[in-house]
Amino acid sequence: MLTIFTTPKAFRGHINIIQRNALASWALLGPDAEVIVFGDDEGAAEVCQEMGLRHEPGVERSASGTKFVRSIFGRAQEIARHDVLTYVNCDIVLTEDFARSVRRVAEEFGPAAHARNGMAGKFLMVGRRWDTNITAPIDFSARDWAERARATALQQNRRQSQDWIDYFVFTRGLYREIPALVIGRVGWDNWLVWKARSDGAPVVDATDAVLAIHQNHDYGYHVQGKQGVWQDAEAQRNYELAGGVRHIYSIDDATHRLTAGGVAANPGYRLAPMRRALRRGRAAVWHAVLGATRPVRHALGLRQENVQKLRKSG
Repeated sequence: MLTIFTTPKAFRGHINIIQRNALASWALLGPDAEVIVFGDDEGAAEVCQEMGLRHEPGVERSASGTKFVRSIFGRAQEIARHDVLTYVNCDIVLTEDFARSVRRVAEEFGPAAHARNGMAGKFLMVGRRWDTNITAPIDFSARDWAERARATALQQNRRQSQDWIDYFVFTRGLYREIPALVIGRVGWDNWLVWKARSDGAPVVDATDAVLAIHQNHDYGYHVQGKQGVWQDAEAQRNYELAGGVRHIYSIDDATHRLTAGGVAANPGYRLAPMRRALRRGRAAVWHAVLGATRPVRHALGLRQENVQKLRKSG
């Protein structure tokens, strides 16, 4: 059916809880669901042994210790038991709607479709996530654990934008050559969408069919916090290696959508570049306004984050 692979952070504190929740949810997706955990991070070997997951400790890292995408994706495609693979960030809880959606897309575009009607037999499936506050272990022994988790996500009602991509379902061989992008910084996920599109693979937006539950967390793993993840030297290097703004694709660039009625064409993907340009333009204007008004705001005791909150609420 499906091979799911990931790379975690150290299993400590709240991160330990949410990573265990994520891994356990994937293992329950079906009897033939394979889960591979890459990296020798603290606690990874012990958690894999406890849960019966496959552990691959060897991962190529940068000088600062961040992991290269090519090392993980390349090895996963070599050793996976299944021809349909999924990389998932290790804080995402998945339920049966995910497995069901993968089957539907694979039937439409996967290896079986190739054998049946001569199609290319390759695809990429992505989707938006729902940010959810989960601070305790999920009780997977409860028969309704999935319904409870989904209800919590829907109640908090924080679906992220098209720019946040946390899972990638793809066919083996789609990603043969990957630049020296690193996980844990921006840009690599957008490049994966661009690469699939540039190779002519259908890209399917499964947002309407999959409720991907992202367990909220801080950015304490980076010394500069969230700002470092987005703006440090490795983040800038990722952006350059990805090919700059031309290759920063999002879920908006999906050529198809998965709905209750099945896979349908998404003609709106042709407008994605224009929408991106408009968003960049608005952001540039907003930052210019912030810069110009900084002395006045500081004199009045208004911080940038408070101004942004007022802007969103208005």
